[in-house]
Amino acid sequence: MVGGHGYLNGNSADGGAGIPGGGAGEDGAGLPEGGVYDWFRRGVLLLEQRHPAAAVQLLARAAEAEPGSRSIREALARAQYDAGSYAEALENFRTVAQADPTDDYAQFGWGVAAARLGDFEASAKHLSLAVAMSPENAHYRAALRQTRATLAARAGAYGPLLPGAPGYVAPPQDPEQGV
Repeated sequence: MVGGHGYLNGNSADGGAGIPGGGAGEDGAGLPEGGVYDWFRRGVLLLEQRHPAAAVQLLARAAEAEPGSRSIREALARAQYDAGSYAEALENFRTVAQADPTDDYAQFGWGVAAARLGDFEASAKHLSLAVAMSPENAHYRAALRQTRATLAARAGAYGPLLPGAPGYVAPPQDPEQGV
């Protein structure tokens, strides 16, 4: 972890199955025990233990209770990303980045989530911002290189894609030639 942030790893987990006490300890209204800060801390702990789906549950409750908390939203976005909910993660990273455009980690998260959703132009924009703010961060630089390479490949910088390659689209058939 660098600068207080865990790096997005894309690992999905079992959604909390096998977690001691998973689901237990809720009050009659379906709310977890404790207050918002307790939910946040337990959610971050679950995320660190690689249980992102379970973390999403607690962190979403915390975000509902404290919608203006950038810390909660960032942790929720990390959990959503790691659980494979890229669109939801992007929205939460965007919310944090729009509240504080100088938050390099929120820009990074926005960029990698956009890449997972196939929006490499937006990915390059936000990863470039993250790298500009923290040029020493190797994770940011690697993600930006990957996104730029994808954009270059799609633009044909490395020659035409061959049939069977990821992203290959067959040329349209001419109906007059009967092919």
